[in-house]
Amino acid sequence: MKKKLVIMTLAFALGLSALTSLSVPSAHAAAPQTLFYGSTAPDVPDLQYRLKVLGYFNTDVTPFFGPVTKDSLVRFQRDYGLAADGIAGKQTWAMLKKVSVNKHELDLLARIIYGEARGEPYVGQVAVGAVVMNRLASSSFPNTVKGVIEQPRAFTAVDDGQYDMVPNKQAYLAALDAVRGYDPTNGALYYFNPDTATSSWIWTRTQTGKIGRHIFAV
Repeated sequence: MKKKLVIMTLAFALGLSALTSLSVPSAHAAAPQTLFYGSTAPDVPDLQYRLKVLGYFNTDVTPFFGPVTKDSLVRFQRDYGLAADGIAGKQTWAMLKKVSVNKHELDLLARIIYGEARGEPYVGQVAVGAVVMNRLASSSFPNTVKGVIEQPRAFTAVDDGQYDMVPNKQAYLAALDAVRGYDPTNGALYYFNPDTATSSWIWTRTQTGKIGRHIFAV
């Protein structure tokens, strides 16, 4: 099960620059390869990066699937109810792509958080990221981070250009907190500002809470 986490510690904050500066290939268009101990393939760094974002892999990303990668993968599989065989096969990759991000996706998540919620309290910024991750896990929305964020009319910041702004460090921290399972929205799929919302439909949704200026709902 996805673990709920407290707001990031100083040690995690210090590790942010390492995560955001890594040169790691983005997800491939083709299905990722099945990886196991001893593999050396283009998808190994992507696997390690996703595990690193989730807090399982705590060393440098490399092209080699060694004992640290296997141990990290087994712990991830156990926590998410998968067969803990240390092999990154179809089911493991499917779960990873629902609950983690690669480097490019982390950038996109930080950008939408910054564009949508940079004036909100930190927990409100995490909440926007959590909505993206909740949509990613839902069968009712696109199955990629980019698809969720750039779905037509899904986010105001994409429509008005604020999505193109350069996010700050706090937006990246909020993105990582959201990816690691911190969800202050209680599973929300939507949010809106009650002072500016013009859609009558959004008021019909079941509300899960209010954070800053945003109401969250399912």
